[in-house]
Amino acid sequence: MYDLPPALYGALAVLAAVYLFRWRNDPIHKIPTLGGPSVPILSYLSAFRYVLNSRQILKIGYEKFSDSSFKVALLDQWMVVVNGPQLLDEIRKRPDEELSFLESTEDFLQITWILGPEPHDDPYHIDLIKDKLTRSLPAVLPDVVDELRSAMPWYIPTHGNEWTTIDAIPTVQKVVARLSNRVFVGLPICRNEEYLRLAVTVTRDIVRDGFLLKLFPKAFKPLVASWMSHAKRTIRRALPYLRPVITERKAKIKEHGLGEDWPGKPNDLLQWIIEQAIPRGVDDESIAARVLLVNFAAIHTSSMSVTQALYHLAAAPGYIQPLREEVESITAVEGWTKAAMGKMWKLDSFLKESQRYNGIGLTSVGRKALKDVLLSDGTLIPAGTLVVANSYPMHHDDEYYPNAGEFDPFRFARMRELEGEGTKHQFVNTSTSYVPFGVGRHACPGRFFAANELKAMLAYIVVNYDVKIDGDGARPPNVYFANSVIPNQKGKIMFRKRQVTGAA
Repeated sequence: MYDLPPALYGALAVLAAVYLFRWRNDPIHKIPTLGGPSVPILSYLSAFRYVLNSRQILKIGYEKFSDSSFKVALLDQWMVVVNGPQLLDEIRKRPDEELSFLESTEDFLQITWILGPEPHDDPYHIDLIKDKLTRSLPAVLPDVVDELRSAMPWYIPTHGNEWTTIDAIPTVQKVVARLSNRVFVGLPICRNEEYLRLAVTVTRDIVRDGFLLKLFPKAFKPLVASWMSHAKRTIRRALPYLRPVITERKAKIKEHGLGEDWPGKPNDLLQWIIEQAIPRGVDDESIAARVLLVNFAAIHTSSMSVTQALYHLAAAPGYIQPLREEVESITAVEGWTKAAMGKMWKLDSFLKESQRYNGIGLTSVGRKALKDVLLSDGTLIPAGTLVVANSYPMHHDDEYYPNAGEFDPFRFARMRELEGEGTKHQFVNTSTSYVPFGVGRHACPGRFFAANELKAMLAYIVVNYDVKIDGDGARPPNVYFANSVIPNQKGKIMFRKRQVTGAA
């Protein structure tokens, strides 16, 4: 065995000293740490502890650092967590040049590596959702309701007064995928079971690919993505279902002119994306990728949200009757329209309370610091750091929601009855104390479509079905993993065709 030269020992010692000096003087290490040690190498143990115990760690941080900040270790970086509406509002107001929403989303999903740089660098699909889809809601909602009438008996077949048991998550995902794609790609593709399977699959693929890619250094990401991207393969499998329609619509556009109307012109997301893609000169695979990227956003969050609400409804069937009475009285006058959905305050409150109580995630309002940012509590956030709001504990704080630990389905309906509060507490509205959809200019652009879709779905269920939890009747507990809140994957709900007249 050979001894190392003394000069090499000296060089290693200098390198170690320089590394420790830089580590100790990095501003990130002046922010209090929760979840375990913050020293190099051992911080990975903190990251694994956070993955498994995130809800408890965030609750401790909320109580210990009220109206201030702390940090937790992730597997690939530090995450600064801010507490309270004041700091959350401060993050909301910071310009994108300081705290970037798009870059934080990219860090989480790794879309540039999975799908290439185009969706990140030119996210025109977000503008289409924010503007075109939202303005089109009165026109497209009847299509959603029409699809409901077809999809529910298909995926939840009931016979007489017998109960049918379904696996909640996969069944809800199929229904949401079909309703969403009635608006995204239209008939007949929205009823093609293989295409819908791929639309649901890409949702899981993007999350899985993003998690995997975050484990690798930047230099290895292109290689890993090219060899292991499940999402890219799924998009290519979906392309044959979309390409004939894309080709047909491009021919119509060439015949009539870009942006011009023609008899029977589709009014769906695919058409809008094609019209944006043609001047950009992108190929059909890029168009398909945009459609499925929107599917990811729609199916992932909407299926979780409606499953959480259905678990509450099935665990306490007594809530069904007041919801039925509201839905039936309004649809008798307004029909199944967007105007009708807007008047269903109890239904709206049920969904909003479910989202408050459960959450889509434990944190919200993610931003990435593009330069050093000093917050009012004295926290210096170094460039490159991820910043989030500690939303789950805030949503369970009695200061903002009296008796916050209890599910109160009509909480927000009562709040709306107060003078001047009629719109403030509706499902789609955000505030610095209610942030499942985010807040400010980067709040979820698709929440208006999602809210109407979920309200139509829940309204249809309460009018047409009886529901209960399979087994002991207890609501299946949520699963918490890192920043995610996941409805119980093993939960089962029993459906029976409503046994009285008056169903829609």
